[in-house]
Amino acid sequence: MGSLTNFLANRKPPGINLDQLNLFEGRPVPTGLALMVPVDQLDEDPDNPRREFPPEAIEGLAQDIAQRGILQPIVVSDRNDKGRYLIRFGSRRWRAAIQAGLTTVPVIFAIEARNAYDQVAENLKRQNLSPLELAQFIRRRVDAGESNAEVGRQLGMDLSTVAHHLALLSLPPVLDQALKDGRCESPRTLHELSRLHEEQPEQVAALVAGTEHITREAVASLRDAARVVAPAADKPAPTTPRPDRVAQALARASGLCERLDAALQRLNRSGGIDALPHEQVLALRQRVAELAARLNPETTPVSAEAGHGKASA
Repeated sequence: MGSLTNFLANRKPPGINLDQLNLFEGRPVPTGLALMVPVDQLDEDPDNPRREFPPEAIEGLAQDIAQRGILQPIVVSDRNDKGRYLIRFGSRRWRAAIQAGLTTVPVIFAIEARNAYDQVAENLKRQNLSPLELAQFIRRRVDAGESNAEVGRQLGMDLSTVAHHLALLSLPPVLDQALKDGRCESPRTLHELSRLHEEQPEQVAALVAGTEHITREAVASLRDAARVVAPAADKPAPTTPRPDRVAQALARASGLCERLDAALQRLNRSGGIDALPHEQVLALRQRVAELAARLNPETTPVSAEAGHGKASA
């Protein structure tokens, strides 16, 4: 009876993983049970799509963890050759746990290989990724060789939405700041603003300089105003011809006059102007009179009939 009593007294409490007692020198066996690991033995995944950790959000989560603990274990990859764990899901919980003063956190192992999209899906189901974080993830997938169509299929986005997100990575500085400040987080609205900025940078800068949230209605009003101003702006302003171009034009006009004189001389030798049909002579004299009038804008061009009658007289 005494042996049984001693056995029961020395039995380990249920639910404690043998790895926690450091009885084995080998690697932990992935069993699905939570393992308590020191927080300083975990590393964040450098490919984690989440890049922003707002202090107020981490503070709120830290307060909850301090009161209730970590209700959902952090998912990690097995230890590397340095004995460290890579966080697959739970970077926010890990940061909040450290802020709450915890020295260890519960973890479970990701036994199966994880797809890069799993981290995005996991984050979208909790606190959404920011548009910029999602844009950076899309860019990494495209750089890895995936097409926009494949990325859109995996994320449930149409091609336009994928393109609008990618455009966030090349915004003008003034719009990039509006995105980071949270005044405009719609990829589509920022895409439209970016296009307007190419034509109306001052007007867009004035809109962004305000304090109110930038809405699609405000962008539409700015676009409509730009369309009204555009025709007047597109009208070319009168310019003064350069002296060298004026000289070239005069030389060309003089050459044409010489060619016309030579043609008339040949015409006279072949029978004269009177041998031509009357209508053709009238048209020729009218054209010559119009050209002559351009040399003196104040002179009223002589009509073909008048010129013909004067020449006949």
